[in-house]
Amino acid sequence: MACVLLFSRLLPFSHRLTRTSICLLSLFISYLCYCVLFPADTIMQKSGDPPPSCQRVLADGGKRRLHKSLSCVLPREPKPNSVDASRIKPLTSLHTVRNDTPSPPLGNLKFGNKKLPNAIIVGVKKGGTRAVLEFIRIHPDVRAAGTETHFFDRNYDRGLEWYRGLMPRTLESQITMEKTPSYFVTKETPHRISDMSRDTKLIVVVRDPVTRAISDYTQTLSKTPELPSFQELAFRNQSLGIVDTSWNAIRIGLYALHLENWLRFFPLAQIHFVSGERLITDPAGELARVQDFLGLKRIVTDKHFYFNRTKGFPCLKKPESSGSPRCLGKSKGRTHVQIDRDAIEQLRDFYRPYNVKFYEMVGHDFKWE
Repeated sequence: MACVLLFSRLLPFSHRLTRTSICLLSLFISYLCYCVLFPADTIMQKSGDPPPSCQRVLADGGKRRLHKSLSCVLPREPKPNSVDASRIKPLTSLHTVRNDTPSPPLGNLKFGNKKLPNAIIVGVKKGGTRAVLEFIRIHPDVRAAGTETHFFDRNYDRGLEWYRGLMPRTLESQITMEKTPSYFVTKETPHRISDMSRDTKLIVVVRDPVTRAISDYTQTLSKTPELPSFQELAFRNQSLGIVDTSWNAIRIGLYALHLENWLRFFPLAQIHFVSGERLITDPAGELARVQDFLGLKRIVTDKHFYFNRTKGFPCLKKPESSGSPRCLGKSKGRTHVQIDRDAIEQLRDFYRPYNVKFYEMVGHDFKWE
């Protein structure tokens, strides 16, 4: 419009100009108007050049790009009311701008955190602790360390952060567990676990102490064939029925004495006792009680087990993703060494008062007679 008005002012003089001159003059005036209304730097910019804020003017008049400035990568915030906000997609990550940087593959992402255990299977050796751990790990809300950590009895000087590092990653809703059977008979362990957390739930797998001692001896004998006979180790004087309580295989079975130490630091309600015998005959029933104690939904049921007649021990039925069932290792269900019947009866007489006291302490008769 401005060009038309300007040209109309020149009409009185147009009779002096040729038609060609008039056309050239009109084009020139139009060009001037266009340049005034639309500056060149807002209309056309080379796609390869960065915006002015990403360039530095050098002394020789050249320009250098600044790649380290975040403003050279991310677009500037739009001024209020300058652009329709509904048409702007939010910038969720730098990958939306830097397409040359690949996103990390999902398989490498680590979910959850390493936490100190909420529950610990503290004993007893050859009672069935490995079975309880493997069976309860079927539950989707349980994650457990695969190996015995021995933190509270052998590695306590390494510190809690070292201990935490041994734990699996768990989600907030999952329980972290570990098992070390020697904890139950280690004097310092209850105090140390209490210092870590007084809310820690404790699981003790107990078994007829005579049968447990024979199983313990059988395992040791498989590793040390030159071991003395069971009777030599179990008795100071077998003819008088004097039992050697310094032998670890005998000492572990004094459950009542060990429990007294634990009750100095934890209430009985925070300790759950699993019957090693019932774990063999009714694994689903024992695991149901373990799940109740841990506050878990009863997901591990009888559908997960079958009895292996060769081992004389329950095994886990094969999962859909596996081609074979899961049984415990070769050391589980091992045939026991034959022990003289008189020696067994002497040991039963020795353990009887300790067993009765243990029944009274926990409020349950395990019927080991």
